[in-house]
Amino acid sequence: MKNLSTLVMVPCFAGAPWQLDQLTCLQNRSMRTLCLPNDVCDLESLADFIADQVKDLESYVLVGDSYGAVSSIAVATRQPRGLKGLVLSGGFAKSPITSPLLKTLAAFVPFFPGPFYRQMTLRVHAAQLASSFDKEGEIPWSTAKSHAFFAQQTPHKAYVNRMRSIEKVDYTALLKKIDVPTLILTPEEDKLIGEEAAGILLKGIKGSQQVIMPRTGHMFRFSHPGAYSFEIRKFLERASL
Repeated sequence: MKNLSTLVMVPCFAGAPWQLDQLTCLQNRSMRTLCLPNDVCDLESLADFIADQVKDLESYVLVGDSYGAVSSIAVATRQPRGLKGLVLSGGFAKSPITSPLLKTLAAFVPFFPGPFYRQMTLRVHAAQLASSFDKEGEIPWSTAKSHAFFAQQTPHKAYVNRMRSIEKVDYTALLKKIDVPTLILTPEEDKLIGEEAAGILLKGIKGSQQVIMPRTGHMFRFSHPGAYSFEIRKFLERASL
């Protein structure tokens, strides 16, 4: 019997490890997750960190959510030997921040830690993550839950460094180097990332597949973990990973 690849879950912008027990359709698989470092301010250095986390694995699939997706892309473009597959959810190859409000806020963030960061920056960020479907989830979600999650998990320093890491990054031209089966898992409504981002990934990664999950938003890993993990399981079965 073929040995199945280990699933390596790469965190979103918050940096916190995944709650693997919520991925009900993947409980028969070997999984691991990690915590993103707070002091890394460029994606190539973050890719080095992730590569070090998987160096003991002969066969693995990177499953990256949002910021974790672009981090996984940074690794995958290097064509590492052990990488057998890629799952990108709510992901992007270049900065999705186009809103003048968010750009202005991002410029001020480094200079205003403390209460401004917790009560202004993170509340605006949480509002951008929200969708009209969040309350329908297996685990009903809200902007308040997103705000609380980031406030607990993401120090100001980490937020600033991660914002800096995506300001000018653009992996669009390098997507052609990704040579493993790839699933692009997209929520129906995502006002932070936008529709164009998934199209860039689908066009740039040869043979990639897209699944749009109906009535979900950007936080669908948190609000719909069962359905989310079911789509990943189906992809793994199709790709024999």
